[in-house]
Amino acid sequence: MTLKGKHALITGGGTGIGLAIAQSFAAQGCLVTITGRRQEVLDSVAAETPGLYGLAMDVRDEADVVAGTAAAVAARGPVQICVANAGIAEGRALHKTDMGFWRDMMATNLDGAFLTIRESLASMRGTDWGRVIAVSSIAGLRGLKGASCYTASKHGLIGLVRALSEDYLGQPFTFNALCPAYVDTPIVTRNVTAIAARAKVSEDAARDMMLSANRHGRLIAPEEVAAAALWLVSPGSESVNGQAIEIAGGQM
Repeated sequence: MTLKGKHALITGGGTGIGLAIAQSFAAQGCLVTITGRRQEVLDSVAAETPGLYGLAMDVRDEADVVAGTAAAVAARGPVQICVANAGIAEGRALHKTDMGFWRDMMATNLDGAFLTIRESLASMRGTDWGRVIAVSSIAGLRGLKGASCYTASKHGLIGLVRALSEDYLGQPFTFNALCPAYVDTPIVTRNVTAIAARAKVSEDAARDMMLSANRHGRLIAPEEVAAAALWLVSPGSESVNGQAIEIAGGQM
């Protein structure tokens, strides 16, 4: 089995983990549709990597996901690899969490993944092979202090993946979640400032707090997460289904 010519749809594919996954898939001959809210960012990274195609799409908007996925399928064929990666990460104490904050987190991290996977399956189910990968977090496996809303969204994402793996058991499709700890991406950079302000510590101290949360004491490279995603779509991973795979430098 080769990935050459297969169509992969990756949300949040213009930066960070999503971009690293997109580039690794494209290097194997995939036709990769990367989505995000800023077309100019997508066009810029797509111009640097053959096989990448940018598509502005807001995963919070059902009509946008339906139309965007249909356009991608019309241009590059059925989606056979779906990576639901788009997400936001922000901590906030529960007593400071209003409904707007809660809904925006859920709309992006959970509703967006649901819509992306649902629309990708519409074409994938007509093929003889498919892979769905959701990018969750260690917060999908345990409670993350100070981030109850984020934690709930990532737990829900793993539940969705596990249920779908049961729905399609025995068919040529697998559903898995990747659960990285702190990854060296712009999200972590932004969170350093937020944690420093919330904890009333220096930014260096805030960064050290993140580093200490990773069992091996360093930030994870996006390429390490991409390598795990590539394994899940490669020969030999056919029996890996319904799993939440930790990428955290040690046991969580």
